[in-house]
Amino acid sequence: MLEQLFATHSIMVKVFLGLLVAGMFIPMMTAKNPLGFRKASFIYTMVFQGLITMIAFTGLIAMVIADMSMSISIGIMIAIWAILMIIEIKKYKLIKFAKLENEDTHKVLKSGFIKISIIQILLVTIMVVLMILKAKGILSI
Repeated sequence: MLEQLFATHSIMVKVFLGLLVAGMFIPMMTAKNPLGFRKASFIYTMVFQGLITMIAFTGLIAMVIADMSMSISIGIMIAIWAILMIIEIKKYKLIKFAKLENEDTHKVLKSGFIKISIIQILLVTIMVVLMILKAKGILSI
């Protein structure tokens, strides 16, 4: 059962990375439609939050079932989860309340959306690499 939880956690992280990469195309797909950008951003944010919460939940359940104590790697995962959530919420609030009818504002937000997505991908990738190195015994965190 524990192996299934870890496998589910791992698969969900991969799906989440796929969502982050796919999300980078939202500004391009809605380039001519500022209101479409706002709606797509809302849907993306809800899916983002749902997936990242499921990842945290499966990790927490695995931690409890495996009777794992708090470690540096778990602390890093929690910190990255919190950073990702804060960044995503702030990004969505900017898009929600911005005057997207202004073409310059729309361009700045689209550019910011892509840059933030890249940062989020890097954060998740760093955590994945750290956990792979830990699993292989190269790193002990």
